[in-house]
Amino acid sequence: MSLIQTIDISRVFSAGEVETTALNGVSLSIEKGEFVAIMGPSGCGKTTLLNILGLLDNPTQGTYIFQGQDVTPLSERQRAAIRKHSIGFVFQNFNLIDELTIFENVELPLVYQGVPAKMRKERVMQVLGQLGIAYKHGLFPQQLSGGQQQRVAVARAMVGNPMLLLADEPTGNLDSVNGEEVMSLLEELNTNGTTIVMVTHSQRDADYARRLVRLFDGKVINEHFRKVPA
Repeated sequence: MSLIQTIDISRVFSAGEVETTALNGVSLSIEKGEFVAIMGPSGCGKTTLLNILGLLDNPTQGTYIFQGQDVTPLSERQRAAIRKHSIGFVFQNFNLIDELTIFENVELPLVYQGVPAKMRKERVMQVLGQLGIAYKHGLFPQQLSGGQQQRVAVARAMVGNPMLLLADEPTGNLDSVNGEEVMSLLEELNTNGTTIVMVTHSQRDADYARRLVRLFDGKVINEHFRKVPA
């Protein structure tokens, strides 16, 4: 059973009498443990597709099946419950809360899940330690470099042990050195079993994925599997 299956999904945005088709009949299957990169020119529907996969948006037409369940007709409350326990997000702009410490930013998903305080502390420090930034736990986001902030964002995404990690241009605001560090981190998470779907403009970043899906004008135009060295 695929972790993700989209069947002929479309997404149309309306503004007055003007309609814009962001996705046009996209059918895609992603298995557990895959690392998939989605590429294409600006405006081709990459982020719209990622938002639908992350249950942040609904298709206008078609069916989205997640973990064997048709999630298309679910209410926002039901979708939020699935997101909370099963999906982590990493964004280009980090989306950290400036008023919270690094520890508190990473802890937030566990608070929403109702995890007891002692368990939250243990899990947060464990994840920060894995990413090499535990010593920064008492600082605030603006006291960190861009690369460190993205590590915090990855830690926040992973702290709840989600089965699916969605990354939208995760290195878009980083220099090449920090970008490679973040991509190596994502590759390691995938090696340890996390399914990753990443939107990127960077061929260098896409080369970390095992599979490349290209979009154009809201449609999948081709897919390519990367050979993994023996």
